[in-house]
Amino acid sequence: MASLKIPATIPLPEEDSEQLYKAFKEWGTNEGMIISILAHRNAAQRSFIRAVYAANYNKDLLKELDRELSGDFERAVMLWTLDPTERDAYLANESTKMFTKNIWVLVEIACTRPSLEFFKAKQAYHARYKTSLEEDVAYHTSGDVQKLLVPLVSTFRYDGNADEVNVKLARSEAKTLHKKITEKAYTDEDLIRILTTRSKAQINATLNHFKDKFGSSINKFLKEDSNDDYVQLLKTAIKCLTYPEKYFEKVLRRAINKMGTDEWALTRVVTTRAEVDMERIKEEYLRRNSVPLDRAIAQDTSGDYKDMLLALLGHDHA
Repeated sequence: MASLKIPATIPLPEEDSEQLYKAFKEWGTNEGMIISILAHRNAAQRSFIRAVYAANYNKDLLKELDRELSGDFERAVMLWTLDPTERDAYLANESTKMFTKNIWVLVEIACTRPSLEFFKAKQAYHARYKTSLEEDVAYHTSGDVQKLLVPLVSTFRYDGNADEVNVKLARSEAKTLHKKITEKAYTDEDLIRILTTRSKAQINATLNHFKDKFGSSINKFLKEDSNDDYVQLLKTAIKCLTYPEKYFEKVLRRAINKMGTDEWALTRVVTTRAEVDMERIKEEYLRRNSVPLDRAIAQDTSGDYKDMLLALLGHDHA
C-alpha cells in the first residue's frame, strides 16, 4: 500500500496545469505550488497533467520543470513526474553511463518490478534511447557481472503466486543452490538460471527450503565472500527478489546515515516506491532504526527538497 495522500476532491488536470503555468510565471518560481500539486497526484493523474499542459500551452511540462528548478529538488520532482516505466528506463540508462554507473540500480529495477512493468520499462528504453537495455548492459559490463546482469535484465518472469509453487522443484533446486554455493561456484549456469528465470514465488519457496534444510539463509552462506563485487551483486538480486522492503530500507539507511547524505539514492527510493510499498519500507525502517523514516529524512534534508520528499511519504501538511 502506498503512503501517498491523494486529496478527496482532485482538481481537473486543466486546473492543475493552469496553476503550474502560473507557478512558473511568478517572480521566482512558486516551488510550494509545484509540490502541493504534483506530490499529491498519482501516476495516471500526473500523466494527464503533462498531456493537458502540452495541449494548452504548447510546452513540455518536464522541460519547464527542468528550466525552473535546480539541484536535488529538481531531480526529485522530475523523477516523480515521469511515468513509472519512463522513470525506470531513465534510471537504468543513467546507471550504465560512465560517470553515473551503478549496476546495483539495474539489479534493483530488474528484480523488484512486476514482470509486465519491467517489460514496459524496456519498451520505454527502446523508444527513448533507440537501443535495448540488454544491449547496453552487455556493452557496459564484462566477466562474471555480465554473466548475471544480462540474463537478469533479459528475463520476462512469470509473476506466479504461492498456490502455483512446485514444491518438488523447490526442494531439488534448493539442493542445487546449496551444492554450487558450498563449492563457491557462484557463476555456475544452473545457479544463474534459477535466480534469473524462476517466478518470485518459486524462488521464495526454494530459498525457504534452503534455509529449512541447511540451517541458514542463502545470503548467510554467501556472507564470507561478501567483499567480492559479484557475490554482493548476487546477494542484492536475492534480497530484491525476496524481501524488497528490507533491501530498500538498507539503501535508505545507508543514504541517510553516511557522512553526508546520498541524495541520489534517497531520491530514487522515495520517488520509485511512494506508490508501491512505502508503508512496508517505513515499517521496516522503524523496526531496524527505532526512528520513523520521515523524521530521519527531515533531519537530513532541507528546503523544497525536504518538503517534496516528506509530501511523497505522506507526512506533509498540504
